[in-house]
Amino acid sequence: MVVHPHINLCESTFQTVYRGVLHPLFAAIITSVKQNHLTMPRTKMSIDYIISSLKALYGSEVNSAEIKAWCAMNSSNYQTVTNKLDEFKVSRGKWNLEVTQEKVEQIERTYQAPAALPAVEQNLIPDKDDTFVKFGNFNDIKKIITSNLFYPTFITGLSGNGKTLSVEQVCAQLKRELIRVNITIETDEDDLIGGFRLVNGETAWHNGPVVEALERGAILLLDEIDLASNKILCLQSILEGKGVFLKKIGKFVKPKSGFNVVATANTKGKGSDDGRFIGTNVLNEAFLERFPVTLEQSYPAPVIEQRILEGVALDLGVEDRDFCKRLVDWADIIRKTFYDGGIEEIISTRRLVHIIRAYSIFNDKAKAIQVCTNRFDDETKQCFLELYDKVDADFQMPEEKKDSALDDIAPF
Repeated sequence: MVVHPHINLCESTFQTVYRGVLHPLFAAIITSVKQNHLTMPRTKMSIDYIISSLKALYGSEVNSAEIKAWCAMNSSNYQTVTNKLDEFKVSRGKWNLEVTQEKVEQIERTYQAPAALPAVEQNLIPDKDDTFVKFGNFNDIKKIITSNLFYPTFITGLSGNGKTLSVEQVCAQLKRELIRVNITIETDEDDLIGGFRLVNGETAWHNGPVVEALERGAILLLDEIDLASNKILCLQSILEGKGVFLKKIGKFVKPKSGFNVVATANTKGKGSDDGRFIGTNVLNEAFLERFPVTLEQSYPAPVIEQRILEGVALDLGVEDRDFCKRLVDWADIIRKTFYDGGIEEIISTRRLVHIIRAYSIFNDKAKAIQVCTNRFDDETKQCFLELYDKVDADFQMPEEKKDSALDDIAPF
């Protein structure tokens, strides 16, 4: 009788273990197995049996050595078994019995899926503002961007003095793409770098604004950076010009030539001591150190500011150069008083533009100034109105409106 080699191996092993004496129980098992091999016809193994058997022995992930061992135990041909497991092969000599190759490719396609809106379909060059007047740090910003060198720039200054607008108009003139991100305390890595989004019912990777700027070689404008939390530290490597590794999809993004970062803030990243800019935070020192240059932006000189207001007024169809001049003089006096500590509020260039726009709507100087100063407390607002009354001799203080309902009540 020809004995199966596998059975001979088992028998000799058992005899060795038990010092040459074959245990009766093992002898009975071996005899039964021998008879089965001799009397039962060899059936073709199904793929389901192979998978379930392999998983029972080795788990869902198997390698070539484990399959060869299984083939030896089951008198199967290694090539035949691996051919049946071909759809479960994930790499050379490795199989995952839970995931087919088709599923692996589907996952890879999902990871490599484009953003919800492909970058090439967007024009990110800002529109040119014909009313814009160059002032302050405009020329310095232009030189930095023109140099094409990676040189992160921090711009600080009081609210409404043209920090953001200057960067936008530099990019508009140079025809450079600009991606502006408004930072808040809630801004995190997912908002900046990117993450998975649901697109047409499927999960797809969507680049964040930082990655878009890196890949395009665009200017990244981090507006109001001093409102950020410590989550902004995810930009450390980017501020060093080294790009970023996308952990979620295992991809490294290198910055394209021309990429640069500009940050704007009302403070210098040390918080607001006087409480004027509530919500601003003390930024990490290592983060601030990655900005090699800090530009301080002041309000424009009176002559420049008047040109700004006149340009806006003409664009709105308002021709009143005298009103523009009076507004500038009024704002200049208020700012000097503010810097001397006489008052706690200030009139920004943006606020003056608001007044010009209100004047174009209401065609009433008093009302335009009043509605645009209503944001201040009553005492400050009244003070500002009285000051303008002294600057402009033709100005008439707005009258308090009476309640129309009271007019309809007959006197007793």
